[in-house]
Amino acid sequence: MNVIDRNFYALAEEISRYGERELYYRIRIAYDLLQEGTRKSLADFFNKFGYWGRLDPANRVFEEIELKAQALHEHIDDFAWVYERLRDYRSKKTLYAVLSNWFRYDFITSAEAKENMFDDYFDLDLVKCSPGEVIADLGAFTGDTVRSYIRNYGENCYKRIYCYEITESVFARLKENLRGYRDIEFRLKGVGDSEGVMYLSESAGGSSANSLTREGGAPIPVTTLDDDVTEPLTLIKADIEGYEQKALAGAEKHIANDHPKLLLSVYHNNEDLWKIPKMIDSVSDDYKFYLRYKSSPLYPTEITLIAL
Repeated sequence: MNVIDRNFYALAEEISRYGERELYYRIRIAYDLLQEGTRKSLADFFNKFGYWGRLDPANRVFEEIELKAQALHEHIDDFAWVYERLRDYRSKKTLYAVLSNWFRYDFITSAEAKENMFDDYFDLDLVKCSPGEVIADLGAFTGDTVRSYIRNYGENCYKRIYCYEITESVFARLKENLRGYRDIEFRLKGVGDSEGVMYLSESAGGSSANSLTREGGAPIPVTTLDDDVTEPLTLIKADIEGYEQKALAGAEKHIANDHPKLLLSVYHNNEDLWKIPKMIDSVSDDYKFYLRYKSSPLYPTEITLIAL
């Protein structure tokens, strides 16, 4: 057993020894020992985006820590399942770094695991592409992922790209930014697990973090990939602010029949990191899993699950 395995299984065993309340207190102690500026930066970040619960020590609000303790207590076996399915030690160290950060505010390991070599999603050691690629870009934003794809693989390395975006003003920029490229389909739609209508929720974190809600802002048509794309898909990228699970559920036929490469954000809540790999495995159990992350070591986000 190598050092990464030893560290992960020791951490998992330690977490397993404690009840949820004891885990909460241990995370609280680790948080209280941080420098004041670091505590404030973390609280400001969590409260700005709202994905992981509020953290407001001045008002004795520690929801983010409570939810982390709950996730670790209830799902450490699920995290261990993911660890054992990961196919390289860069991925395994990434998962260990994330959980060590959650439990201990371990910034050293998260700094070591952070990736800087390749663009988001397109780890050239893993993700190979060909001229026949049919791509669904969920959360296409202003076209940054498509332009990154073309920069990495070339203008001739795809057959067609479907771009989905939910914010009308961003959608206009998306079309403008990609107007010089061929064979791109633009869809002002959300992608979920059923056809219908939902509503735009605008984020304090900026338009890239806008999401879907059941009531509120502008109405947004929602579709499924199985219904909306009739040709086989070879690659699905999704960064849709916590809606990734629903998008996967609505793409089960493509996943089962086409076995597309899956490049999925798994950081918008405390469960995607284990639940999304299990969802994929339940549809097609021959996928190989990898993890990469590119954000601040203070709290790892921009975590991508690469399933091949």
